Amino acid sequence: MRIRLVPTDDRFFALFLDAARNLEQAARSLEGMVSDLTDSKPKRDAIHELERTGDRFTKDTLSRLAQSFVTPFDREDIHAIVEGIDDVLDEIYHVADLLYLLDIDESIPEMLELSGVLRESTSSAVALFERFESMKQIDGILDEIGRLESDGDRIYRKAVARLFREGDPMTVLKWKDIIGATESAVDLVEHLGNLVESVVVKHA
Repeated sequence: MRIRLVPTDDRFFALFLDAARNLEQAARSLEGMVSDLTDSKPKRDAIHELERTGDRFTKDTLSRLAQSFVTPFDREDIHAIVEGIDDVLDEIYHVADLLYLLDIDESIPEMLELSGVLRESTSSAVALFERFESMKQIDGILDEIGRLESDGDRIYRKAVARLFREGDPMTVLKWKDIIGATESAVDLVEHLGNLVESVVVKHA
């Protein structure tokens, strides 16, 4: 039996999970904002606060990484995962900020649908990080994240086609940016899943 003289710092798994749960809350808040765009500034600001909380998780994780002698897996992978979570959160705040700054007062149907897909994706990310430490039974979650990413692509294409067919130029410009950023957030969740999968494969 191999005995470690220096214990592995396994706190990273809990930090990832906390960050993922904060991410899911931001996605839920965005979905709520999209469904009711009245009084949008405090809703945008609430998501901004979650984004700041995410920044603190990122800072704490990277600080711990710098101080840890033995990590549960490669340092570059820990760095990539925490930055991956932060990237999704930044994109969610970007969407909320666009909705506020562009003075959007009513959502289009595709945005309602796409924000739901994003929220489901982040919920799947939480489930993924709940199982990350054991590195077991994650294939179904990864498949679900991939399916949701495909749904996001489909909804985005449908929205763009309808906007160009029916919308005035200003409406097209506003919504193309908003739904594009939302679809990008869904893509980033899939990228995050791929990062986790690569770690699991290395340690299989």
